[in-house]
Amino acid sequence: MRTVLADVGRTGPFFAVATDPAEGVDPTWRPLGDLATAPALAARVAHVRRVLSEQAGAPVAERVAASIALQGLAARVLSAPLAAAALHGVLPGLDPDTLHWRVAMSGPWPLWTADPERVRPAAELPALVARIAEPLIGAVAELVAVSQKVLVGNVASSVAGAKRVLVGARPEVATRAAELAAAVLDHPFLAGSGERRPPVPPDAGWTFRRRSCCLYYRIPGTGTCGDCVLAPS
Repeated sequence: MRTVLADVGRTGPFFAVATDPAEGVDPTWRPLGDLATAPALAARVAHVRRVLSEQAGAPVAERVAASIALQGLAARVLSAPLAAAALHGVLPGLDPDTLHWRVAMSGPWPLWTADPERVRPAAELPALVARIAEPLIGAVAELVAVSQKVLVGNVASSVAGAKRVLVGARPEVATRAAELAAAVLDHPFLAGSGERRPPVPPDAGWTFRRRSCCLYYRIPGTGTCGDCVLAPS
């Protein structure tokens, strides 16, 4: 299964998951499940807020930073499972208790799996996404006053975005990736968060339009995202 994750990681930095067993001696790795309760989540939101404020040249509201931070985390931890399922039909070592994260001050946080040989069938992808994302949403909502609808929409947008990146890099799995991502979006956890429209390149199969906004437009000098409910139809 290490070869599966090595192949998945070639899609891009958001898809990379380390598998070297020697990483197990590094105490800075923490189980993914701990992220929902760890102080690192508050630190990540604060870090994102500082970076966004510096880029904008003006203070960014904490709830905007929390929303953007959650969307980035969702993209980081959900991209690899989608790609593994689409490319190889399995989910190797990507459960909340085997997948680990480590803090990085820039770029996507590194991920490492302690048990890459633990394999689940691709059909379990929607349930796995819910099992990973629901605690993160709950933790962010408890930390900062952000709408549940916004946060769920962020996860759905991250899934659709991972699908778009994957089919752009590996067009041979476009149909399979679209089917799997659609199944994730139809899971009760994400159902109703958006709609699938006719595909706009580089999308394949469908293009996602969410029914909420990640609040990115509230940062001075920015605008709406392509899948935002506020963007022109």
